[in-house]
Amino acid sequence: MRFTTHIDFTKRVHKEPKPLSRNLQYILLSLAPGYFLLWGLLLQPFPEMIQGLLRIFREPDFLITDYVAVGGAGAALVNASLITFMCILLMYFLNMNIDGSSIAALSLMLGFSLFGKNLVNIWSIILGVFIYAKYHKTHLSNYLYIGFYGTSLSPIITQTVQFGHFSLPIRLAMSLLVGIIIGFVMPPLCAHFYNTHKGYSLYNGGFTAGIIATVIVSIYKSFGLSLESRKLWATGYNLPFSEILISFFVILIFIGALTDKNAFRKYWNILKYPGIGGTDFTFSEGFSATLINMGIDGIFCTLYLLAIGAELNGASIGGIFTVVGFSATGKTLRNITPIMLGITLLAALSGNYTVTDPAVVLALMFGTTIAPIAGQYGFFVGILAGFLHAAVVLNIGIVYSGMNLYNNGFAGGVVAAFLVPIIKSIQNRNAKVKGVL
Repeated sequence: MRFTTHIDFTKRVHKEPKPLSRNLQYILLSLAPGYFLLWGLLLQPFPEMIQGLLRIFREPDFLITDYVAVGGAGAALVNASLITFMCILLMYFLNMNIDGSSIAALSLMLGFSLFGKNLVNIWSIILGVFIYAKYHKTHLSNYLYIGFYGTSLSPIITQTVQFGHFSLPIRLAMSLLVGIIIGFVMPPLCAHFYNTHKGYSLYNGGFTAGIIATVIVSIYKSFGLSLESRKLWATGYNLPFSEILISFFVILIFIGALTDKNAFRKYWNILKYPGIGGTDFTFSEGFSATLINMGIDGIFCTLYLLAIGAELNGASIGGIFTVVGFSATGKTLRNITPIMLGITLLAALSGNYTVTDPAVVLALMFGTTIAPIAGQYGFFVGILAGFLHAAVVLNIGIVYSGMNLYNNGFAGGVVAAFLVPIIKSIQNRNAKVKGVL
């Protein structure tokens, strides 16, 4: 009897926790926008925050337009939180299940709503994806995340509204039409361009958006539109933002540990994945371990930026949240670190940039799109990939004049398409020499 009791007790100890219910998962998704909405309301007086939101809606949004600099910290956080809440409600009413892709897409919406996406300029693109789904007689839920990614081109919508030679109704109609076209072409192009980088760049939507932006901006320039570069970059917020961010990431880790006592063991399993093609950690290791991975990566990125003397503001926090979101589907501490070191190395060796330049800071965060290269081919190849990515991303934005918010996604696709075939060719040659092939 004692032996039987012991076996039963062991089974109870190692019994896997029940999967989190759908409603609980949605509640956890709402934690981030709720947390930042609260802070947004606290950081800025309400009348001033409303005025800041109105400035955000009117301001051109192409890179780099930090909404903290435009409307204030409170307005930026409220804009990001409300957009994320709306996206969550849309997913809920479409009866969509939560997985790693959900977390990544929502984190992108939250992060980029701090420097480019706002409550006005995203909806026509999502409408275009809806029309695409109707045209192909399928459900919007099959393409909604692509619609979210497509809003990386929302600066084009704002810019179209501000064309100076037409009446306001015509400009509004033009911006609506352009947004619908962008949303309509995103799904087929995303599916096609994935084969270019084979999943070694996690921001496939960013690569696709870069192609679309290049075409649209080229058309605009052909008709005489002049697009000037800009750099609105808030400073002086490191202390409050670091406290807000690190507290939130600690909460994520705590929730992960609380909901599954084996979560840290599963977290170590997550570190073993290369992350190619956006591995869904919520499926392979569970929601709780994924939260821990997200929290640890978030703390690491925040501390890394502070350590190099970078500014925490709307744009850099957007980068941090992109890392955190994709820590549910591909990114780990093991595969993002060498990429970030490679980017830092280029900035240190270059005479044209410093590691705290805004473009370099964004590259440090968003450049982890190519983390699967480090995960698959090792630490030193990852440093090389990061080095090349920094060189490309710091010069490629001129092609579409900052109109693609996912500039690093486009550059990452280019780097992966260039570097991975070379690495595979060398591996195949070495394998033949050793007689493996």
